[in-house]
Amino acid sequence: MADNRSSSSPPQKKKKVQRQIGTHNGQFHADEALACFMLKQLPEFKNAEIIRTRDYKILEDCDIVVDVGGVYDPVKNRFDHHQRTFNENFNSLDSKKSSVTKLSSAGLVYFHFGRQLISQTMEKSETDPITELIFDKVYERFIEEIDGIDNGLPIHQIDGRLNYRISTNLSSRVRKLNPDWNQPQNNRDELFEKAMELTGSELMERINYYKNTWLPARDIVLTAFNNRHNVDPSGEVMCFEKGGVPWKEHLFNLEEELKAETPVKYVLYQDLTGQWRVQCVPLQDGGFQNRLSLPEEWRGLQDDELSKKTGIKDCVFVHAGGFIGGNKTYEGVLKMAQKSLELNKVKK
Repeated sequence: MADNRSSSSPPQKKKKVQRQIGTHNGQFHADEALACFMLKQLPEFKNAEIIRTRDYKILEDCDIVVDVGGVYDPVKNRFDHHQRTFNENFNSLDSKKSSVTKLSSAGLVYFHFGRQLISQTMEKSETDPITELIFDKVYERFIEEIDGIDNGLPIHQIDGRLNYRISTNLSSRVRKLNPDWNQPQNNRDELFEKAMELTGSELMERINYYKNTWLPARDIVLTAFNNRHNVDPSGEVMCFEKGGVPWKEHLFNLEEELKAETPVKYVLYQDLTGQWRVQCVPLQDGGFQNRLSLPEEWRGLQDDELSKKTGIKDCVFVHAGGFIGGNKTYEGVLKMAQKSLELNKVKK
């Protein structure tokens, strides 16, 4: 008689042979891209696979997760910063550090793994004072601006003092092409050619962007603007069928040209996953202050917790900065915008 014991035994879980770094799918940003890059420079994650998803079951199996998951727990290698309870900065994690800029996934990964990265690059121990000096300088002059921008923190405080400095713009990158004081100075003409190539390529990219992307978007924004009262009678909510449309500058121009009495507060659009987003209209193009942010009590909440708080089903998230939120359906995201408007009127 055949031995059938194997057929009745529970299936064996497939053994994972490759380490995995988890992050979210959809639109990507500088913070999680840099966080993943830094991890891939370390021996333990050098050959790791990048898994981009928001599926919690898949993320649970990842060896390390950045910028998604709603958890900050360095012991478990979980490094998200979007949850309502998160407000960490370098100073809160290490009182000897002065920066109080809220950390993104880049800052979190750098805080916990940056010394290792600096150490292996400098070929010095992690406890060497030189390692710590470079660790601090790289944060101040590179990582911190990514943290600040991702968290919607203005560059300047009200009194004009800097919250963080920008050091990765085009002018800075051209300046860095010049030879350092302790490098040969006889190849400046060659380096100048590189500077021309760098600045010229960005110029042409910008021209083509305005030609092929920005200009065609004006008609889409105009149509959505004219249709806004059909979305919500207030005229304060505007909707695009899909995301990615560069709408902000066009909206400001159209409101001025058409002398709109009531400014738009929220823009709705469908993201790449088929879910919907509600995004706040900023006070000015490129600014971090909003005409009307999503309610403070919603910020940093996700999924069922957010749906319970709002009374709106199928909620996905509201960013801790209050400038964007998500829902699985159009009806849901519209209700989020409408309820936000209602709550603001009650507060007044």
